[in-house]
Amino acid sequence: MRDRLEHTSWAESLKAAVPTPLRRLVGHELRIVLSLVLWMTRRQNGVNRTAGERPFGHARGQAPIMYGLTFVCVIEAFGMAVLLRNHPTAHAVMLIIDVYSVVLMIGIHAASVTRPHVLSPDALRVRQGAHRDLRIPLALVAAVRAERLFTHEPADGVLDLPVASTTTITLNLTEPVTAVGLLGRRREVTTIRLQADDPAQLLTALKEQLAARSADRPHHAGAN
Repeated sequence: MRDRLEHTSWAESLKAAVPTPLRRLVGHELRIVLSLVLWMTRRQNGVNRTAGERPFGHARGQAPIMYGLTFVCVIEAFGMAVLLRNHPTAHAVMLIIDVYSVVLMIGIHAASVTRPHVLSPDALRVRQGAHRDLRIPLALVAAVRAERLFTHEPADGVLDLPVASTTTITLNLTEPVTAVGLLGRRREVTTIRLQADDPAQLLTALKEQLAARSADRPHHAGAN
């Protein structure tokens, strides 16, 4: 018990000493590394199929962009290696930076692949790579519609989760939910726009789930 209390006290002291943005950035980097492991082992994060949860991917549209950026990073690394071949210290530093850039590019895409949107019997969990993760109770969904948008102007109460600058589904809520940004900024939102690889499939599944919940309400009300 004493060891547990000491560990808790140490963890709380460390948490108080490290600024929230820094802690969240470190957590983001760790999730990216974990995503690479999940991607290589063909696993997904946060999907419990035995509990009736269904994953819906959203990374397909960004794949060409991410692979292109990764290729550019590799070419840059090769070019810098040639230019700095007579400067071993600078070469070593740039090599570390270039390798990190390549891993980061691949990891960002891996995070999107391994962290799909997840529809459960009572909620829709919407995600954007390793830095956005928001659980929306289905009881709060007032309307859902297909809406393909390529531009997203910042607006109060609106959360945009584009992939390759595109969103395809819009959710309107009866009450606000709290969205947390990459650096810890919190804001209340009542409209969420998101992207899905197969928006029609997600839209159909979501509407079916909402209809099933609506059908159950009179039954429960009558039982009471």
